[in-house]
Amino acid sequence: MRLLHTSDWHVGKTLKGRSRLDEQEQVLREIVGIAREHEVDAVLVAGDLYDTAAPSAQAQQLVVRTLMGLARDGAEVIAIAGNHDHPAAIDAYRPLAGAAGITLVGTVRTAARGGVVEFTAKSTGERGTVAVLPFLSQRYAVRAAELVANTPAENTNEYDQHLRDILGALTAGFRDDSVNLVMAHLTVLNGVFGGGERAAQSIFEYAVPATIFPVESHYVALGHLHRRQRIDAPCPVHYCGAPLAIDFGEQDNTPVVCLVEASPGTPAQVTDIPITSGRRLRTVRGTVAELAALAERAGEDYLRVFVREPARAGLREEVAALLPNALEVRIDPEFAAPVAASRPSSGPERSPSELFREYLGTRNVADPRVEQLFARLHDRVTGAS
Repeated sequence: MRLLHTSDWHVGKTLKGRSRLDEQEQVLREIVGIAREHEVDAVLVAGDLYDTAAPSAQAQQLVVRTLMGLARDGAEVIAIAGNHDHPAAIDAYRPLAGAAGITLVGTVRTAARGGVVEFTAKSTGERGTVAVLPFLSQRYAVRAAELVANTPAENTNEYDQHLRDILGALTAGFRDDSVNLVMAHLTVLNGVFGGGERAAQSIFEYAVPATIFPVESHYVALGHLHRRQRIDAPCPVHYCGAPLAIDFGEQDNTPVVCLVEASPGTPAQVTDIPITSGRRLRTVRGTVAELAALAERAGEDYLRVFVREPARAGLREEVAALLPNALEVRIDPEFAAPVAASRPSSGPERSPSELFREYLGTRNVADPRVEQLFARLHDRVTGAS
């Protein structure tokens, strides 16, 4: 049977205040076209359909239209909630989606109540079994009292064991005459970050080893990390990555979807299919004169610009006039005026989390949980990915 694995659409995501809904529509239309061209039997959408838990009506319309387009030719479409999605809202659509041949799973379920999805491949008649695991926050996997009383290492072990138990129950029904699949939205140890993930829900306490997936799995379809990668494991474990770079930290990623071919008793074969729609993100550096020479070659790419000149009044406006698609204009750190500070500087572009860690050091506070709480609050306030 043929499967299409995609994830991390982040529909509704803006970049420096710029809407990207038109680009997202182009990308999703391309994914629907790929599914039809390759006549896939099933489409696995491994979470983060939306960028926020309260998506706009336009974002919801685009996702619904895309899911229906994927299911139109009889493919089994299965989508789970990621950490950016609202699990209860995803589940609320289940009855309507089911009538359209689409399976939505927002929250962790038992096998009997939708945690395992079975289908028959339209092209081969083979049986497919999919164990689905939406994003599971640690605060739901580990009791609140344990979060307060236990050490971070103990909580990590608890989270690991909870996920092992859940997956063990969901995959207990895997059969030799079926293509056995797992779809989950989580962080696997040794996975490489794509650059735009929400840090507070990707850190070590949320990471699990690849050994939690049973060896009987023909393919494990993961979402959450935005870089395309294969994880070393006893069975095929893959992140397909995001089909559109969501910020400049992901500008070097290659967006793809994964075409998977599998049969009972045969390991899956995976082919990456590039996604060509949507604008690319680029970082450029130079003097104003050098940037002017780049203007014609910039095309439609969105730009992050580092100006290699000292700051002066009107400089940003001058660069923006030369490069209309420049979403971010900064002075290159080499040319930035020195800033007097009472604290030591570890670099010109430290993140808020790094600055907060330094502040904790001045107060003799050494507790990773405080840093993790700050990261969660910062993401919530800023809407960062």
